[in-house]
Amino acid sequence: MTKKRLFFSVIALIIAASSALIGFRTPAAAATPISVFGAWHCSNDSCTWGTVRSMADFDFANGWLVTGAPGGKPAVNLVVLSFVNPLRLLNKTNDAQTVNGVPIGMNAEVINYFKNRGVRVMLSIGGITYVSDWDTALTTNATQLGLNAAAVAQQFGVGMEIDYEQNTNPNLTGLQNFINAYRSVLPYDATGNNQAARLTIDVASGDRWLIDLNRKATTDWLKPGTPVLDYANAMVPSRQPSVASATADWQEHIDGKSNYAPPVPSLAPAKFTGSLYIVTGSRADVECTTYASSVTKGTASWLQNAAPKNGVGTTAGLLGYMYWAAEKPSDRRITTVPPNSCQGGVRVGAGTFGIPVPMPALRQS
Repeated sequence: MTKKRLFFSVIALIIAASSALIGFRTPAAAATPISVFGAWHCSNDSCTWGTVRSMADFDFANGWLVTGAPGGKPAVNLVVLSFVNPLRLLNKTNDAQTVNGVPIGMNAEVINYFKNRGVRVMLSIGGITYVSDWDTALTTNATQLGLNAAAVAQQFGVGMEIDYEQNTNPNLTGLQNFINAYRSVLPYDATGNNQAARLTIDVASGDRWLIDLNRKATTDWLKPGTPVLDYANAMVPSRQPSVASATADWQEHIDGKSNYAPPVPSLAPAKFTGSLYIVTGSRADVECTTYASSVTKGTASWLQNAAPKNGVGTTAGLLGYMYWAAEKPSDRRITTVPPNSCQGGVRVGAGTFGIPVPMPALRQS
């Protein structure tokens, strides 16, 4: 070895040793921050919202959602009040449980309980109970339904979620008319500043259920270049998924289904959230109580780094998580009312991820 080569070899060894001592490494790509960290909310009557709540009782049952995360922040930055009956909304029904088509429990006091703490609020139209009412409303007058939904959104300063769970021959023409009417009053707002302009849709956990609805949404309403809806929620499956099954379902949306006829195209990661249960039976789930062993923790790295496919979207990572569901989602399930509230799960997750409150403008591609 020549003196010159020996000199450079020694220099290389010195640099390598120095780098090891100071812990130098090539920086890894940072995980995409989570923007949406929300919970559907079912009040104390299994998603009916059929009574006016005592706000003292409501605060006792739901205080964990709005306090206690690091820095005194809420545990979520979005609450989706579930559900509005679409046929009653079309007819502007007034009865013992409904005012102008909206359940009487979804009033300004409840909405402002969250909004005054920086938590965005939306109302969910539909759910599995109201599939036939969605069908009837869309057939009767989808345009008027969209106009009525926009008026309620403006009245309360809330967004709207489409939860139309028709798996067989959904009325996509009617749903398009509903969306057109809503957007005629409240155009798409990429800044998110006009909360009433936020319009989202629920799709299945993967691409194998609600196929026609999912295909239409992905093809026409959730394209990054020409967005119509803000984003989709990949809903919970029939039971709490494992880490592997959750990420496999969500990956289906990103991949699309080229083997379907017609195909389902790829969905940009920035255009949907993944969903998990926080209560699943007669006992509190680890998603509620124990972040360290939760599916949330297990899926977090995947969710924040999921890459776009087939040229659809430019940024990695889903928008975030949604949880089913706060307070009393079912007569057969445990509630999230103290002592079963979710400080150890969802609230710890909010601190771990540094969830922004209020919700920032969302990634568009």
